[in-house]
Amino acid sequence: MIGMKRILFFVVLIATVSVAAFASDKKLIALTFDDGPRPYVLLGTKEPQPTPGLLDLLEKNGARGTFFVMGWRLNPKTYGERHEPNIGITCKDAAEQALKRGHEIENHTYSHLQLRLAEKQHGEAWVLNDIDHGASMIRSVTNEKPKYLRPPNWVMWPELQKKIEDHGYQVMTIASSKPVALRDVNSVDYMCAGSHPTQCPKPSLADSVMRQIGAREKQGVYTHILVFHELSSTVASLQTLLPELKARGYSFVTLEQYMKQVGK
Repeated sequence: MIGMKRILFFVVLIATVSVAAFASDKKLIALTFDDGPRPYVLLGTKEPQPTPGLLDLLEKNGARGTFFVMGWRLNPKTYGERHEPNIGITCKDAAEQALKRGHEIENHTYSHLQLRLAEKQHGEAWVLNDIDHGASMIRSVTNEKPKYLRPPNWVMWPELQKKIEDHGYQVMTIASSKPVALRDVNSVDYMCAGSHPTQCPKPSLADSVMRQIGAREKQGVYTHILVFHELSSTVASLQTLLPELKARGYSFVTLEQYMKQVGK
């Protein structure tokens, strides 16, 4: 009888450990970043005052990110927009460094024009070409065609989406037509950018993101695609947010890894 109790104890123990391991495996976050590559964000700055680089911060937290980049930034000798700090490293070189560190690079179109406006101004064929042009620029860095497309401002409609999917891309969306775990979670970090942000969530961006995740957890959802932008203010917030997410039991994976585990 004692032997049977011991056997039952170990069966229950193994089952408990297996469930815990499964739950831990499924607490996943895909960190994604739009609108780069921005060298001063990815690698940090030294002047006028030192700022941490996003790539170093991700490495410190054992995280891999997925970067949805604008194709025009990957042209040779492109350092970004005029108002952006120039650290002497091109956008393409910064993207190559991100790739070497194990991060993914995906498509945010070539021009970053809002697609509905672009269609009205230039026609549907132009829009599809702009997406493919962005992909070709990414291929010049990765030697692979990007698999995922995040449309600027998530603007999309069914007819265009089908044609984009026929071109071989998976369209990222915040639309309710997708299962919750496969919808982008908008951090609204762009509201915290600039020298005088007035619409940044209170008390902080990190707190706002944690509230969103908490609300999803109440629905039984423990897998999240978080959408940020390549902004210095975002890097500052992630210094708090990433350790908090790790403490809650989350692992950080690339979007492709996430889709393989969650998007089945």
